Amino acid sequence: MTLPATDDRNAAQIAYWNGPAGERWVRRQEEQDVLLAPVAEVLLDRAAARGGEFVLDIGCGWGSTALALARRVAPGGRVLGVDVSELMLARARELAPPELPVGFARGDATAYAFEPGWADLLFSRFGVMFFADPVRSFTNMRMGLRSGARVAFACWREPRANPWLLLPLQEAYRHVPRLPEVAPEDPGAFSFADERRVRDILGRAGFAAVQLEPVGLTLDIALGAGLDAAVATAVGIGPTSRALEGQPAQLQTAATRSIRAALANHQVGNRVPLAGAIWIVTATNP
Repeated sequence: MTLPATDDRNAAQIAYWNGPAGERWVRRQEEQDVLLAPVAEVLLDRAAARGGEFVLDIGCGWGSTALALARRVAPGGRVLGVDVSELMLARARELAPPELPVGFARGDATAYAFEPGWADLLFSRFGVMFFADPVRSFTNMRMGLRSGARVAFACWREPRANPWLLLPLQEAYRHVPRLPEVAPEDPGAFSFADERRVRDILGRAGFAAVQLEPVGLTLDIALGAGLDAAVATAVGIGPTSRALEGQPAQLQTAATRSIRAALANHQVGNRVPLAGAIWIVTATNP
C-alpha cells in the first residue's frame, strides 16, 4: 500500500518500518508493551487526556497507547493513531475493541493532511524522532491542533544513560562489526537526546511553553521471565538486533553468549533490571 503523501527524505524510515524490522516489532508486540509500560504510565499521566478530548497519537505503532488514550477520552472524545507502518497498523486494528473511540491511519506525519484545528492533544511515545526535517514535521502536525492544544511526547535521552540498550550492543561489538556511525541529529532513537535541539525544533515549529522533564526508569528486559527472556529481548529488537542481522552464525552465537553473561551480572531473581532515561516533553499550541 502506498502512502498518500510523504516527504521523500523519510523514505528510508518508511521502508525500515514496513520491512523485516517492522515484522520483528510486531512479533514482539506483547513483550514490548510490558517492557515499555513504565514509559506509557508516566507519559499518559503527564498528557492528562480527559473525557471528550480529541487526540492525535503520532507513531502509534500497534496502538497500545492509542487504546489507552481512547479509554480516557471516552465518552465524547476520539483518538486518531497515525503511523507509517502498515504492519503495525494491522495489529492495532486487530487489538482495538469496536466500542472504543479510536481509528488508525497510515501516513507520514510530515505530509499527512491533518484535519485543521481538530485535536486537543498531540501525543507520542517514541514516534517523533525519525523525521528527516523535524521542524517541517511538527509544523505540519501543529496544523491539526486547535489553539491552546497540548503536546506530550516521550523521547530517549543520550545512549550512555540507557544501558538497557547500550550494554547488549557493547557486548555484541566484541564479536561483530559496529553499525555505521549516526550523527546526533540524524533520524533515529536518540536524535532528540539534546534538550537544546528539542526546544529549537518545537520553537521554530510554532509551539510555546516547551518543557523537558528528565525521567529515570528501571526497565526489566527479562519481563519477569528470567535470563533467557532477557537475552531474547536484547537480541530481538533495537540496535543489537541490527548489528547481529546478516552476520555469520558463529559470530551471532558468540555475541549472544557474551550478552547473556553480561546480563547475568544484573539478574535479580527472574528480573534483569537495567536503567533507562527519557525526556517527557510538553508544550502548547498558542
